[in-house]
Amino acid sequence: MLKKKLMLATTAFFVLSSSAMADQIADIKAKGTLVCGTLGTAEPFSFPNPQTREIQGHDVDYCKAIADSLGVKLELKLISVAARIPELQQNRIDIIAANLGYTPERAEQIAFSNAYYTSLQKVAARHSSGFKSPADLSGKRVSAPKGSTSEIAVRQAIPGATTMTFQDPPAAFLAMQQGKVEGFAVSELMLVKFQQQSAQTSPIDILEPALSNEYWGLGMRKNEPAFIKHVNGVLDNMEKSGKAEQVFNKWLGPNTAYGLKRGYKIEPIKG
Repeated sequence: MLKKKLMLATTAFFVLSSSAMADQIADIKAKGTLVCGTLGTAEPFSFPNPQTREIQGHDVDYCKAIADSLGVKLELKLISVAARIPELQQNRIDIIAANLGYTPERAEQIAFSNAYYTSLQKVAARHSSGFKSPADLSGKRVSAPKGSTSEIAVRQAIPGATTMTFQDPPAAFLAMQQGKVEGFAVSELMLVKFQQQSAQTSPIDILEPALSNEYWGLGMRKNEPAFIKHVNGVLDNMEKSGKAEQVFNKWLGPNTAYGLKRGYKIEPIKG
């Protein structure tokens, strides 16, 4: 009798678990909002509008596309680089759109969507330092956002460097400008922006070659197969319709301060 009760309880558990998995999209629709975790400090991906102070940017537009596809409102939750995965695992957000680069270690913890952006990780130094390449920073101190793939890239590409981590990119950049570190590692686009901002006061050089090539995905919980499939469907449709290129050009294209040309397409990440 006891064995039968245990079997029934086990069966009920798996039924409830499967039901919870299948109902993720239904849950989002029921509450009427998609909670998207984003950084809020990473221009042009997610940052405050100078006039309205509302968070806007490339990643925010992707969050909005997912919310619109579900017929719900978008709710942005600002998170730090280090808190991205914990916030998702603790069910405080539904999805991550926060400069989240793919790594095998992260893929063990969460599910990644198809790559919606490809980023070069690079390192910069003060112009006055005279450094010409990342190798010149061997034995030196290099700052990076805590928990970022930039931090990982420094450890792998400049093994002799001492990596010092900070809460966000602006803090890591300031550490270099204040002389606390000799180099600063982050995505190429952020470095371009920091280079422009500091050109007249304390110029920096972006060192070549790049440390690594990074594929960004939207982060989701692994036990949400229907939601994962839906998100990838939205991304694929954005690519086919030209919407993905429009979003890129809006924030990063020829008529922006970055002047970049999109040289990639949305496609599955080959981990």
